[in-house]
Amino acid sequence: MERWAIDLAKEYFKFSAAHFLIFPDGSAERMHGHNYQVTAEIEAALTEHGLVLDFKMAKPVVRELCDELDEHFLLPAEHPVLQHGVRPDGVMEVRYLDRYYAMPVEDVVVLPINNSSSENLATWFGRELMRRLQVRFPDVTFTSLRITVEETRGQRGVYYYSA
Repeated sequence: MERWAIDLAKEYFKFSAAHFLIFPDGSAERMHGHNYQVTAEIEAALTEHGLVLDFKMAKPVVRELCDELDEHFLLPAEHPVLQHGVRPDGVMEVRYLDRYYAMPVEDVVVLPINNSSSENLATWFGRELMRRLQVRFPDVTFTSLRITVEETRGQRGVYYYSA
């Protein structure tokens, strides 16, 4: 069986963001940040023009997602203990056990994940990238997707999608 893909690993596929992990025993890291790096491998049927997808059409979609996360606090909305809400003055309050954080709501990206691990970030990124690609390129038959989100050199979470 033959397969084709494009592999995107541009230096500008990056975002800087703050987070903290919550571990299974309930302990949590201190809030800190990473300079994340993203790669994407997009597999699809080859078109009659010999393309999976034009690189210059796919790259802006990846960059758009990086930009949405850049310079934000990443909040896992689906954690069963972590609580968050917005005050009338536009401040996001985040509570985890005895911890309390308050920051401008525009500095927070609330993600549909249960923890801000690089694996979950790769999952969110991959699902959102696939959704946007399918909307923008409805004639392309996507067969798989591989996303990596590297939080520090040599340490990354990976998400795979297969049709």
